[in-house]
Amino acid sequence: MGHKELSFASQAAPALPGDSINHVDTPALLVDLDAFEDNLARVHTRVLQAGLKVRSHGKAHKSPAIAHRQLEAGAIGICCQKVSEAEIFVQAGIQDILITNQIVGLRKVARVAALAERAKLAICVDHPLQVEQIGDAASKQGSHLDVLIEVDIGHQRCGISNAHQAIDLARTIEQYSPHLRFAGIHAFRGSAQHMRLPQERAAAVASAVEKVRDIIRELAASDFPCNTVTGGGTGTYMLEAASSLYTEVQPGSYVLMDTDYAANTPEADSPPLRHALFGLCTVISVQAGHAVLDGGLKAFAVDHGLPRLQFPGWSVQTLSDEHTVIVPEAGAAPLHVGDKVRLIPGHCDPTVNLHDWLIAYRGETVHEAWPVSARGALF
Repeated sequence: MGHKELSFASQAAPALPGDSINHVDTPALLVDLDAFEDNLARVHTRVLQAGLKVRSHGKAHKSPAIAHRQLEAGAIGICCQKVSEAEIFVQAGIQDILITNQIVGLRKVARVAALAERAKLAICVDHPLQVEQIGDAASKQGSHLDVLIEVDIGHQRCGISNAHQAIDLARTIEQYSPHLRFAGIHAFRGSAQHMRLPQERAAAVASAVEKVRDIIRELAASDFPCNTVTGGGTGTYMLEAASSLYTEVQPGSYVLMDTDYAANTPEADSPPLRHALFGLCTVISVQAGHAVLDGGLKAFAVDHGLPRLQFPGWSVQTLSDEHTVIVPEAGAAPLHVGDKVRLIPGHCDPTVNLHDWLIAYRGETVHEAWPVSARGALF
């Protein structure tokens, strides 16, 4: 007996344009278009007015629909973290991509070299083996890539630590000319994005600028001019813009936001960005002293804390695989089975990666359903 091909519900959008928010199937992720567009315009305007370029980070949303809107708003291109992400964005028509990561492995570098024939592509390195692998692959493919040397500016993750290492890497990159070109420096410190006080963030960026400036000076003295210095993010983009060193910044979460970024104290001259991303859940059970929602750990990332419920008098108590338990304060308005509630995720990037769709709405009406096309693109 033959097998019928099944159509899985997860492949269908949880709502269609024109639907009411109350008709969105749950659990789902909503994007408030008014807040999204306000955040987009505010960050891009500040950066562009400072004379820098915006290279929006696609790892936050993994959605070509959002990437195209960022380009329309003035971004020169996007960042991503994985080769498979870059492939999906190029397939969707994005033509300028920086992979802000080290690419190691012969299969991966072969894919990068092939992709570089279809779009302007750049990668980051901090070790000669990475240069040799991508250099050999690009030479065989006949393609051309920009290569940025990553500098560890305090995050203690990837990156070289001194000018001597940078010069050695630049010389190795030069050996693969014209297929590889030394293009500049990648200097990103993720931890600085989440320092709560403005003075803490300012000190972190000032320290980074001093270190990177010294390395650039040594590179120039060895005939390796540094045309691009890229990094920064949603928490520090204005500091990089004012540094007189960075040439482009890489905000990612700014268009969506989450509770972790909202915990930062903003600079005095910059109002906080607005929450644009919400999880929508349905109340599926009401018991004495608590209620249960239909989305749990498979709908919300909790590495930066529990999601925050947007219903007065109620708060999130626990999450399990498919459930969120919420509890009321004294005098809270009652919730009923079938009610729908919104929650602000603790960390937008991994939360988005749990969903197939972003439902963009204005007011109480769905306007678009955006596929999270690069969801699960891990290699």
